[in-house]
Amino acid sequence: MEAPQTRHILLTGPPGCGKSTVLSAVVPQLRAAGWSAFGFWTPEIRRGRRREGFALELLDGQREVLASRDHPGPPRVGRYGVRVEAVERLAVPEIERGIAAAGEGRAVLVMDEIGKMELCSQAFQRAVLAAFDSGACVLATIMAAPHPLADAIKSRADALLLTVTPSNRTALPQRIVQALSRNDERGRTRPL
Repeated sequence: MEAPQTRHILLTGPPGCGKSTVLSAVVPQLRAAGWSAFGFWTPEIRRGRRREGFALELLDGQREVLASRDHPGPPRVGRYGVRVEAVERLAVPEIERGIAAAGEGRAVLVMDEIGKMELCSQAFQRAVLAAFDSGACVLATIMAAPHPLADAIKSRADALLLTVTPSNRTALPQRIVQALSRNDERGRTRPL
């Protein structure tokens, strides 16, 4: 029996290992190769040396606060109150745009990240599952810690899970671009 085709690429590893750095190196290369990219980043918000929270920023530059020390929540993840409404106002519609674009050619849906804060939103969870079940090609960072939805995504036969380490993070962007560039006419990548 033929191995299932890899359509989605997931990056995991401990905080600070370089998952987001790998994604940020891949997106410009894919765009240069003619891909459309949809999705979001979750950069830190810093005041001096202190992390105050996280932003949710679409690839087109729209930005809102995702989580903050100052936001009371609920929900709270660690020291941060999560603004679920920001996830639902920006990330969910962006995922839906990426799904719609998948039928129009070479499109990748970038999610940085599928993590505890984002997963506080039920609408986000539904959108993520819809993306993985659609024709979209998903490139995402995903939490390493156990979570029912994250674990189900990581165990998908059509997803390649790569652990980012200091020794492989420099080579991973090129490997990912090559894998996605081998797309066949149905928009699925061949196994790596």
